Amino acid sequence: MVKEIERSGIPVVHACSIVPISLTVGGNRIVPTIAIPHPFGRPDKSIAEEKALRRQLVEKALHALQTPIEKQTVFE
Repeated sequence: MVKEIERSGIPVVHACSIVPISLTVGGNRIVPTIAIPHPFGRPDKSIAEEKALRRQLVEKALHALQTPIEKQTVFE
């Protein structure tokens, strides 16, 4: 689905916990996340720390959306 959305001219970010799978399925802009059960959070952290972590990941994804790419790119 990611490839079809990109073909229509809409950039897509694939936020995932397992980067090799995203590379295999054809994600172009890949943002690694934390873990499979909690991709955008860490329940062992305080609410403030978790909120900061989530904000950082969302900002990274927004940056990836704005970045022109030629090939699959992982935004570390």
